[in-house]
Order: sequence, then C-alpha cells, then structure tokens
Amino acid sequence: MNRKYILLCLMTAGCICAAGQQKVGWDEAYREADVKIAELTLDEKLHFMRGYSLFFFYGVPEKGIPYLYHSDATQGINIRRNLPDTTMVRQLERSTAFPCPLMLAATFNPDLTRRYAIAVGEECRAGGVEVLLGPGVNITRNSQCGRNFEYFGEDPHLSSVMTAAYVRAIQSTGTAACLKHFICNGTEFYRRRSNSVVDERALHEIYLPPFKAGIDAGAAYVMTSYNQVNGEWAGQNSYLINELLRGELGFRGCVMSDWSSVYDTEKVVKNGVNTEMPGRKELLSEVKTLLAAGRITEEDINRMIRPSIATGIAFGLYERKKYLPEWLDKYPQHEQTAYDVAAEGIVLLKNNGILPLRTGRKILLTGRFLHEVPRTGDNPAASAAVKGYNNVTLAEAMYDMNGDALSIVEKPTSAQLAAADVVLVSAGTIDMESFERPFALPRQEEQLIRRAVEANPNTIVLVNSGSGVRMTSWNDKAAAVIYGWYPGQNGMKAIVDMLFGQLNPSGKLPMTIEREFKDSPAKNTMPAGAEFYHEAYRAYNENLISVYDVNYDESVWVGYRWYDSKAIRPLYPFGFGLSYTTFALSRPQIQAEHHSAKIQVVLTNTGERKGSEVVQLYISEKNPAVPRPEKELKAFRKVELESGKKTSVEFELNRQDLAVWDVNSHGWKVNPGEYVIGIGTSSADIAYSLIWNIKEEEK
Repeated sequence: MNRKYILLCLMTAGCICAAGQQKVGWDEAYREADVKIAELTLDEKLHFMRGYSLFFFYGVPEKGIPYLYHSDATQGINIRRNLPDTTMVRQLERSTAFPCPLMLAATFNPDLTRRYAIAVGEECRAGGVEVLLGPGVNITRNSQCGRNFEYFGEDPHLSSVMTAAYVRAIQSTGTAACLKHFICNGTEFYRRRSNSVVDERALHEIYLPPFKAGIDAGAAYVMTSYNQVNGEWAGQNSYLINELLRGELGFRGCVMSDWSSVYDTEKVVKNGVNTEMPGRKELLSEVKTLLAAGRITEEDINRMIRPSIATGIAFGLYERKKYLPEWLDKYPQHEQTAYDVAAEGIVLLKNNGILPLRTGRKILLTGRFLHEVPRTGDNPAASAAVKGYNNVTLAEAMYDMNGDALSIVEKPTSAQLAAADVVLVSAGTIDMESFERPFALPRQEEQLIRRAVEANPNTIVLVNSGSGVRMTSWNDKAAAVIYGWYPGQNGMKAIVDMLFGQLNPSGKLPMTIEREFKDSPAKNTMPAGAEFYHEAYRAYNENLISVYDVNYDESVWVGYRWYDSKAIRPLYPFGFGLSYTTFALSRPQIQAEHHSAKIQVVLTNTGERKGSEVVQLYISEKNPAVPRPEKELKAFRKVELESGKKTSVEFELNRQDLAVWDVNSHGWKVNPGEYVIGIGTSSADIAYSLIWNIKEEEK
C-alpha cells in the first residue's frame, strides 16, 4: 500500500472522528425522548414496540421520529431485495464484499479493524443505513458453528480489542453499531431450542468481555440472542437485560431482539427488550388484551420504547442526512481495505520450503473454489449474504500470475497430479446462519486432497472456511497448508500474491484447530448424538419452539484453555501462523510494582525478508485458589520489521489483568502470590516466562 493512500486514510479517519460518535448525552436524550413520547398516541406507541418492514425501527416522521433502516454487514452491506415496503429506502446498487470478521481477527491488527469498520460505515451512510447489525462478538467455542466466521474467535481479550476498535470506528462515520448476540450464542444447532447453561464465572471471564468492550466504546444498540440462558429466552430474560446488561455493564442504549426470537408478550413488555424485531403479527393484539386485563399499563409501554427513541436522539440518527452519495466515490479505497485485510489475515499453517513459489512452474490447480469466491451461502435471508463486485476468483488470480504454466483440472487423474511441478488443491466449506456443518470436509474434497498428497509431494492445500476443519488425514503429507477463510471479493488475489511471495503472510489463528472433533470442548458439552444430525440438518423448524431443550454447558474452558487443561495437543494452536522470514525475541525485562507492571522485549527480524510478527503476552496464576486456565491472553502487538532490524515491544499490565471472578463476592478478585507472565508467538510457543509477585491488598 503506497504512502499517499495511507495518508488519505489517516486524513479521512481524522475528519470523521472529529465529528464524534454520540451527539447528545444520555440524560438529555432521555429527557427529549420523554417529550416525544408524550406527543404520541397510544396506537403509535404500540407500533414502536415492534419493527417495520422487516428491517426498520418504526417512525412517525411528522413528529420528528423518522424510520431507521438496519443492515446486516458481517462482511459487507447486505443489500436487501426482500423488504415488504420497497419505498422505504434507496438501496445501494453494490456493496464491497470484505473478508469475514474471523479473518479480520486473524490479522491481530486493531488499526486494520478500524479501517475495515470505517469502510463499512461509509457504505452504510451512502446507502441510507442508520443502524449496522454488528459487530458479532460471540465467542467461538464450537468449530462446527455455522456463524463462527461472523465473530472474532475464541479468546475474550482478542475479541474485546477488535470489538472496541470496530465500534469506535464505525460510529465515527455516523453509523450506529449493534453488538450481537447477547449472550452465550455459540451454536446454530437447534438455535431456537437450545439452552446455554452457564455459571457466573464463565459469563464474566469469557462471554461478557467483548460486549463490555463494545459498550465501553460507546455502542448504541445491543441485540439479544436466539438461545435460552439458564432456562429463559435471552430476549425476554430480565436478569440478562436489566441486571447484567443495563445494571452491571451500564448499557443505556436500545436493546432489540433477534428476528423472531421472543414468545411471551408480557415478558417482552416488562423484561427489558425495547423493540421486538421484526415483530410477531399477534404482538399488537396481545398487548391490547394485556392492557385491557390490567396485566400491563401504558407506562410499561412508555418505559419499553423510551430507550429506542432516546438512542435515536443520542446518536443524531433523527437529524442526520439520510444519504451521502458522495461517499460512493470511496469504493476504490474500500477495495484496497478489503485486499489489505485479506493480505494480513491469511494464515500459513505449514510450509516445508515450497513457498513462496516462482512463476513459470507447471502448476495444476484443482478443487472446490476455482471459479467462485469462497463465502457464506447466498441465501438472501441469511445475515451475511454479500455478493460484492469486481470479484476475483482463484483461477483468475492464478492465471494472471502464472499464465500458460497453469493448468486447471476439475477431476485430475493420479497421473496428472504426479506430472505437475506443483499441485494446488482448493478446499473448504460454505457456512451460514442457522446451519452447523460436520468438522470433516465434504467426502469428495477429502478424497481429492488425499489422492493429491499421495501422488505429488509438492501439494499445497488452500482451505477456505468459516471455522476449523479436520485436516488430520492429510496434513502431514502436504507440502504447505494455507488458511484463507472467506477472503472477500479480492482476497483470492491476496492469497495468490502470498503464494508467489509478493506479500509475506502474517496472519495468526484466532481459534484453535483440533485434530479430531472428539478433542473439542464443544464435543464434551453438546447433547449426545448431536453431531450426527448435520448432514440433513436445517435448523429444525425455524418457526416452532420445541417442548424440550437442547442444553449446552458453557464454561471457562474454551479454546486453548480447554486443550491446556486436558493436555490435548491440537493440530494448530491459537495464535499460530508462519512467515517467510524468521523472528527472535530477547529475554524480556519487567518493572513491577504493586498495582502495575511494564514488560519490555526486543523483537528482531532474523530472516531475509520484511515481515510482521505478533508478540503475545499470556498470564497464569502459579498456585490458584480455584481452577484457572494454564494461560490467558492479556496483550498482543503486531510489529512489522525490515530484514535484520529490531524494535522494542512494550506491554503494560495492571492488577485487574490478573483477576478471577469470585462467585462468593460476585466480583473480581486478585489473589496474592506469584503470577507467571509468558511472552511468545502463539499460545503453544512461549519463549520466556517472568514472575510477578502480588502482595495482599492493604485494607
């Protein structure tokens, strides 16, 4: 990326941020909301309790409350062609297909996350979108979950850092962010029947941190989840919404339900949700019946809709210009951002020296994603469906790089595989909302990869998927393995540039890839037999609630925390990723005081190429009073260095970074004793460890 483009991005971001995020303080916004509510008729108030035309907050424009349009934008703006009222918004003709958020998380780069979110926010502004239904901040705990690609991975610290950067950036454009899905929504398997059984400690240590980070960053909206939490549906759960979200986390914005995820009208009115989306047909009639019976009052309705209107006021959504068509000129910048995210999010898992390739070698290209861009399913009802424009396929990118030396063979024979200088096999999955899929790749893909690695030792496997897949049967025999996620409209060009050394891979895994699904923490908490449903599974019946629950036990043992605790060696650990160059860490130095510590380590590029490394800091308690993970990520820095250069990387920790949630006092607690600070380049590669002694807190 050239210097002029970097300068332009910085200038644009600076101008946008100067405009601010929240326009009106909360107290004033609520006072103004009360004035507007007093002017509404009862019938108008009832309509504010539910959405309009699938993707709008209700409005009364003549009373200063316009309708507000929502858009899904997990990996770009979902251009809705299925709105019942097509007159409500002037849709974009196109939107940029960005890499999926899990690939964004693989960059370990908060600055790139800001650019990504600003680009999405700018397209929202150009297309009249007031509320972005994102970011998704659920924790990845099950590799088969069909929505993992929409989230930021398995670690609460990484997810929190990315969430905060995303929220601040997108709201700097004047687009309001909506954190989703609150909370413990870690599976798509029977999502309208599932019950997440979670204890207080796991909630606070694993599942709440990304939401807290987003709320602290100023998020305007929160969306509840489909699942039950400890026996009550999240969207009508008073403890979750009133005590946890509003009370403990201090959220003052609007809470909306996920689409068709609540069922008890009286609870909906009283238990904290502010808008039921998109709204059941029977909602208004049931509200009138409850009013007539004295089960609810008009004041209950006022209280329900008040945060929705106050949030529109607080973020200037009622006053802002609906469309900014001049921002359509930013598409080239957005394409560049999409490419840059893909370039930094590619994870090189294995390389026996075959990479980077040189042009002119006879390369046989085969496999799944040759002539299509890997992405989630194209069902327009799914939240993440984005078609993009100027899409570049793997076949096109490979031909542009390697010309006539490339042969594309859909069904190669063993002889053809053996005759090639290099075989590149494309494999992967198509994940999407309301689906889960097997951990194993489709049978034909698995068989093709195994034939290729047996026939030709120079076989490179490229996996494009929304989460982890089984690679155990062929990983050891492949010459190189690349994880390319869902890379967006021009991400295949970035992958090919990486293959041929035009760029140096620097992505790191934001989740663990297990050897077998039986090793996974999800396998040990899923209901018996659940994994056998996937081949013909279609999320049961999306419109019905079962008379029984599918229970999932959530705990602090998620991802690498689980594998460490069980001494299970995964295929590839959290935080892992290779480069074309090499790096070395010096022995770190620590300056520790009672409440804080500064850690300094020198990173040196000892190889022959410019490249980037992610220095990762983990902590653990040496003699914990309660079972704790062997290590927990608490800080990271991505650093780019020229060959032979070195730089000092500094981290600061405070006492809170050492805390555990105490279920007895219902608060954070730091036990006195020794804490180990580990510095390394993945959760399984800790180069050095330091001790920080913590004394008893003076009373």
